[in-house]
Amino acid sequence: MSEALLDAPRLDGWDHAVSGKVRELYVPAGESLSTAREVLVLATDRISAFDFSLQPGIPDKGRILTRMSVLWFDLLKDVVPNHVISAEDVPEPVRGRALRCQGLDMLPLECIVRGYLTGSGLADYRASGSVGGHALPAGLEDGSRLPEPIYTPSTKAEVGGHDENITVAQARELVGEDLGAQAEEASLEVYRRAADFARERGIILADTKLEFGTSRADGSLVLGDEVLTPDSSRFWDADGYRVGQAQPSFDKQFVRDFLTSAESGWDRASGEEPPVLPERIVEATRAKYIDALERLTGERF
Repeated sequence: MSEALLDAPRLDGWDHAVSGKVRELYVPAGESLSTAREVLVLATDRISAFDFSLQPGIPDKGRILTRMSVLWFDLLKDVVPNHVISAEDVPEPVRGRALRCQGLDMLPLECIVRGYLTGSGLADYRASGSVGGHALPAGLEDGSRLPEPIYTPSTKAEVGGHDENITVAQARELVGEDLGAQAEEASLEVYRRAADFARERGIILADTKLEFGTSRADGSLVLGDEVLTPDSSRFWDADGYRVGQAQPSFDKQFVRDFLTSAESGWDRASGEEPPVLPERIVEATRAKYIDALERLTGERF
């Protein structure tokens, strides 16, 4: 039996609809994903990188992501409505790692906000002096704080596919001028609010990826998926932050760095499956995720 199926238990009253890289999605029994007004979003312990689902998973990761998302959804609900109906009224077998949510018509966008220059944004800057169509000052380095957060959307690929960076204008063409403008404004405000909250707790929010949909009741913009977790954001240790170097982090960049190191023996360009993650990488990743959660919530996991 595939890992995806093992991670998608049968739940009374719910039909399994689709498996993502990390999450399983359910709809009320007998309903369709395309029309359901309610869905059950189940976070697994799977971890992905470079468009591959890796083996093994990270113990407790589903619970960590769910708890962190609930924190952020609650803190940001006055910025933009979100899709969460309940974190408590869920089937008992998946309590703690599942959310009952509104069914949304998702925008075909990854809404990315960058407050610091790193990763693919750094590569684009070095090649062109700009990121996502935003011209940036000369002389920036890896880890430089940007003058202002920038919105750099991408397309949203199917599982196994690759997202493609696009301009703000292209994003608005894709979803419509009004909806595109709303998504941009909401994304930037979510980032600003979250970055301030995280910084007070010793974490720099370098960048984040958000997903929005529209309500099936009235067509309004709604924040969906997960939000501001170590899977979808770069969290850096504020005390260890230094411009011009790799930053100490609490996110899955640690896993990416292992996979691209000589130690892993994996050639990303080969198209072959990545190697099984060593136990020490799994344990260290779990510890990083827990550290981020405990700093943000102020509570022990």
